[in-house]
Amino acid sequence: MPTPHTPPAAVRRVLRKLGADIHDARRRRQLTMAVVAERAFTSRSTLQRVEKGDPAVSMGIYAAVLQALGLLDGLGKMADIANDTIGQQLASSELPERVRPRRSTRKRSDG
Repeated sequence: MPTPHTPPAAVRRVLRKLGADIHDARRRRQLTMAVVAERAFTSRSTLQRVEKGDPAVSMGIYAAVLQALGLLDGLGKMADIANDTIGQQLASSELPERVRPRRSTRKRSDG
């Protein structure tokens, strides 16, 4: 059995915001919890936990709920290189200052 895990406060805060955003998106679409839960192939009680930002709910369930609301594209772009400014800066800092052509190890034959 896995060890219980309590995520850091920042993670809990982001999940609560995500849950609230999902709740608002559902209400803007005028969809009931039962309809969204059915479309996401989950239970109404699990959807309630998602809307509260429960960190114990799997990422797969969050993704299914986002898909049911038509918001799945945003999840796929979260760690995209275009949005990863720190990763881009780190990659740029490792670029060589000079680029030299490689020497061929084969001998040229002038024939």
